[in-house]
Formats: sequence, C-alpha cells, structure tokens
Amino acid sequence: MSGSQQSVYMNHRSFAVPSTVKDIAIAHTTSPFVAAYPWSSGFGTKYANPATLPAGNGNGIAFSPSGTDIAIAYSASPNISVYPWSSGFGTKYANPATLPPSNGTSVAFSPDGANIAVSHVTSPFISVYPWSSGFGTKYANPATLPTGNGNDVAFSPSGADIAVAHATSPFISVYPWSSGFGTKYANPATLPTDTGRGITFSPSGADIAISHFTSIFISVYPWSSGFGTKYANPATLPTGIGVGVAFSPSGADIAVAHINSPFISVYPWSSGFGTKYANPAILPTGNGFGVAFSP
Repeated sequence: MSGSQQSVYMNHRSFAVPSTVKDIAIAHTTSPFVAAYPWSSGFGTKYANPATLPAGNGNGIAFSPSGTDIAIAYSASPNISVYPWSSGFGTKYANPATLPPSNGTSVAFSPDGANIAVSHVTSPFISVYPWSSGFGTKYANPATLPTGNGNDVAFSPSGADIAVAHATSPFISVYPWSSGFGTKYANPATLPTDTGRGITFSPSGADIAISHFTSIFISVYPWSSGFGTKYANPATLPTGIGVGVAFSPSGADIAVAHINSPFISVYPWSSGFGTKYANPAILPTGNGFGVAFSP
C-alpha cells in the first residue's frame, strides 16, 4: 500500500446531522476534535465544547436516530465517546467496560437506536454494544472476523444486517444482526478491488455500495440477505481512491468522494449506474473524503 493510500483515513461519517436537522456536528483533527453548531439555513453560534473532550483525532461521528445522543470515534483510548445531546453536549457517558482495542474509525447507531457499532484498526476490527443511555455489555465478536483494519461500519435500514468495510480481502464483510452477529454472509462473487473505505446501504436496503482503493473505486451489489451479482461499473469512473459514498434519500442518485479532481462524482441510480452528472462549475479544492445528501 502506498503512502498516499495510507494517508486516506477520514471516512464519510466525519460529520453528522440529527434526525430533526437542527444541528450539525463534525469530527476533526486537533483539539477539541469535535465541533457542533445550530443549523437553520446556515451556521449558528458554535456550541460549547464537551467538558470531557475526545482523546484524539476525530474520525467518525453520528447522532442517534432520536437525536438525543452524539457519538465520536477517534484515534486514542478509549477510542469512542458518547454524550447526551440537547442543543449542546451533556456529561459524557461512562466508557464501555470493554473498550474498542484501538483507533476508532467510524461509528453508527442501529436504526432503532438500541445498538452502537464502532469500527477500529486492530482485531476484532468491529465492536458493537447495546445502547440505552449508556453502553451495555459488548456483544460477542463475529465468529468470522473482518480480515483487516475496520474503516467504516453501517447498519442496513431495517437493522437486520451490519456491514464493515475493511483493509484486506475480501474488503467487505456483512453479517445478519439480531442482538448479536449471525453467520457471515458469503463474500460477493466479484470482490472490491482493494481496501474498503466507505460503506452504505441504499435507503430501501436493496443495494449495498462500497468505495475502495484502486480502480474502479466504487462497487455496488444488489442486497437481499446476501450479495447479488455486482452491477456493471459506471461508464465514467471516479478518478481516484474512493473514500466516501452515499445514496440520496430517494435512492435515485449515488455520490462518491474521491482523491483527484473533480474530487466528487455523482450518478443517477436505478439498479445500476446512469451517465455521470456534469462536474460542478466550481470544483472542491482538494481530495474528497466525505459526501452526504441533505434529507
């Protein structure tokens, strides 16, 4: 893996909005590692920093589905912090009894808010806990672990599956989820081409997308309790390492944030890639690390 590839670390969940869309938060490098603002067609005055700051570079952030908690994954022990949220940070919840063992890279709540997952860079690469205004006892690791650094994690919209993008082949691992990991689904017949960086399910749950190192930079599969046959590559590929990936809320478009100009590529989506939309007239000015559609 080249040095330039190793430097691609931030994931597409480095910012978040709660379901009410009245606040916006970002995980970032250098203290205080997290910043949050009121949002109403523009930024309000920044909220006060949490009394207990994250202990290292912020890599991933998520509001709970109810918007009453906010979680940050970061690069030093305890690797994850969660705070009550009500127009500002409350007192940090106690750390989980069993910490993620290393640098937290991404964090996700299950759709019902009853579980919280964090991906991280050493084995078992994914840790999941019950969540109810605090961490419950960590769930047992999956019987078949991801094979390398966990870089991103996502629950399916139904909450019935959990997916991890990771650093070594097969680059993506997906498990049934029901208060614990089920038996890992078979790998896709056509694997992503290299390190998995970002992962997401379509809003309907009928497709799963992974952004990754090396061309073709984005792979999408039908999903129905297992991988279908990989969709054809887009006719116009992203121009560099795929880092962030997101479907629009309707599921009618898919976006990839990537290294190299134009730094973002967006396509119509209808059980396959349509013709790439024209680049924005004013391009981003550097490598794309995260992408999101408004609700």
